Amino acid sequence: MPQFTVNAHRFDPYKNFKFRVKREDGTVVAGVSKVSSLKRTTEVVKHREGGDPSTSRKSPGRTEFEAITLERGVTHDRDFENWANRVHSTEGDGAVSLLNFRENLRIEMLNLQGTVVAAYNVFRCWVSSYTALPDLDANGDAVAIQSIVLENEGWERDQDVVEVLET
Repeated sequence: MPQFTVNAHRFDPYKNFKFRVKREDGTVVAGVSKVSSLKRTTEVVKHREGGDPSTSRKSPGRTEFEAITLERGVTHDRDFENWANRVHSTEGDGAVSLLNFRENLRIEMLNLQGTVVAAYNVFRCWVSSYTALPDLDANGDAVAIQSIVLENEGWERDQDVVEVLET
């Protein structure tokens, strides 16, 4: 396990607007403007002992990892659509290949200088929901956003990423 260093000059927390999402092969997922939070929840299993009927004991049960949503502006890039189509096909008999519909991802948080300060590896992601186009409004002036919802089988922080001294 790496040694943790403390940047004694840093008082401000990291900002949430500098990040990138990478595929397992290291390519950056283009144009991602928003990533939902990484959240896990462990069920509470309540039980009691026969000699103590008025007090419950609690122990950890099954851990669930919440789905992660990626959002980006609509462009000609079909990356989200292609990934979503791995689990749903409108061609032929509708059968899909289960060989490559899952991918591991890496979410990197950057400081204001663009240096990676925290990274999380997300395992066995697959698209459970795909929004190709948002509501369209002739009176609006917002950017059209598409999104995918990724089911996953867990994530962990990359302990090899350590804080660097900022200049």
